[in-house]
Amino acid sequence: MVEQKAKAAANAELTVNEKRVLQALDRAEGRPLDPRTLSEETGIQEDAVMQSVFMLAQKGLCEIKEENPFYHRLTDEGKFYAEKGLPERRALDFLVDKKGATIIEIKKLFLDDKEANIATNWLLRKGWARFAEQDGEKVLTPTGNTSWGHPGYNVDEEFLQIGRDEGEIEENILLNRVKKRNPELADIPLKGFLLNDLVRKRNLFACHTFIGRKITITEAGKEVVSHGISVEEEITQLTPELIRTGSWRECKFKTYDVNLPSKDDYPAKIHPYQRILDMMRRIFTEMGFAEIKGDLIQSAFWNFDALFVPQDHPAREMQDTFYLGVRKPLDVSDEVIRNVKEMHEHGGTLNSTGWGGEWKKELGEELLLRTHTTAVTLGHLASHPEPPVKVFCIDRVYRRETIDPTHLPEFDQLEGIVMDKGVTFSNLLGLLATFYKKMGFPSIRFRPGYFPYTEPSVEVEVYMPEHGWLELGGAGIFREEVTKPVGVEYPVLAWGLGIGRLAMLSLGLTDIRDLYRSDIDWLRKSRIFR
Repeated sequence: MVEQKAKAAANAELTVNEKRVLQALDRAEGRPLDPRTLSEETGIQEDAVMQSVFMLAQKGLCEIKEENPFYHRLTDEGKFYAEKGLPERRALDFLVDKKGATIIEIKKLFLDDKEANIATNWLLRKGWARFAEQDGEKVLTPTGNTSWGHPGYNVDEEFLQIGRDEGEIEENILLNRVKKRNPELADIPLKGFLLNDLVRKRNLFACHTFIGRKITITEAGKEVVSHGISVEEEITQLTPELIRTGSWRECKFKTYDVNLPSKDDYPAKIHPYQRILDMMRRIFTEMGFAEIKGDLIQSAFWNFDALFVPQDHPAREMQDTFYLGVRKPLDVSDEVIRNVKEMHEHGGTLNSTGWGGEWKKELGEELLLRTHTTAVTLGHLASHPEPPVKVFCIDRVYRRETIDPTHLPEFDQLEGIVMDKGVTFSNLLGLLATFYKKMGFPSIRFRPGYFPYTEPSVEVEVYMPEHGWLELGGAGIFREEVTKPVGVEYPVLAWGLGIGRLAMLSLGLTDIRDLYRSDIDWLRKSRIFR
């Protein structure tokens, strides 16, 4: 009675495939089997075999041992040298025959200078030749030594011969084959020699690995088999034919464990950082803004001068800005250039003192990689001086920054302007508050700030429980020293936001460089949001 219950339990708990695999393992009498052999023994596809093996292992009826063997094979260069001989060997034979030769003479032995250089370098490295003076000429002469790796042997040539004879060969077998042919090399660290000299340095061997599995039956598995296993075909799908004929009543249906975790599914999706950029574009577009673009290379005039940044400002130094070492005549009207010059020197017609000193046009002609996209928005404003203007720009900017977890020399920035009659500082704060709330930051505050081209100015901060208050951008109203020279008569609300830091917070990253790394696991598991 007990045996019948055990047999019934075994049959009930195991699927048909699991029973067949368990029987095949039992017939192996303790000999480990690989998935391919099990597939041949059971007639089940290899992936289905492994699924059954994993289920049996969970039930303690079999054991799986994984191996990661390395396999080696000759590269094309290695095959050529195995047939023709190493270049240094051919060069040495030539030197011995001639009792010395010049570099030019050695080069004539080979098809190209690359192989000749390889031969010369390895002749010297192996100590097979040295330079000497002969008749006032520098020549290579043989030293009498012809071994490498061990006195009386040439270990690299031994490897090449075996690689040529065997084709692809497992690493341990290759090493043992060399030792078997040359017992004196048994104490030599041949593995390091193979990997360092022949794989990494000379690229004569290529290596690869794969996961190999060996499966054996456990005592518990043998116990189940000893009680007897009946293999009955199981139905996995109820068909119209089975229902119509009523034969489903006599069939055995495969059981399913609804508690088993489902297989992870990784659908195609947009990169998380790109999704944030797209979200920003969508938010501003929904708010009635139009997107504009501009050149990565700008003149110092539009990047600094037109924004009322003094020509001796630290931000304009070489250590902060990527200058291209090229000047280009300004494609700007003489009137705008004259207005900017007067604004810098004495404040123009405004109640402003300017910066004093002499404004130099040639400094404004210097080309650089833009340090902000305000150069683009101001250029657009200059060509559209009549209200209303409501635009934004999301694009790449460049600054001389030391790369660290929070800084990159190349990053994205969001800039925007609103120019219209009667717009006020309150409108600017409301616009920014709306944007950040739509980005998922409900707690926002503004603190007074200073920027050369806006007044009044604020810094925008958002609150995160795990970080506290964090500064994410600056904003303000363009000073008249900026708008007047380009012909704009109405208030201009302006802001610039660092996208990288905002993206880090949104994605839970601590290193800005992670935004650009191809970490497939992170890309797969990152959440998909709006």
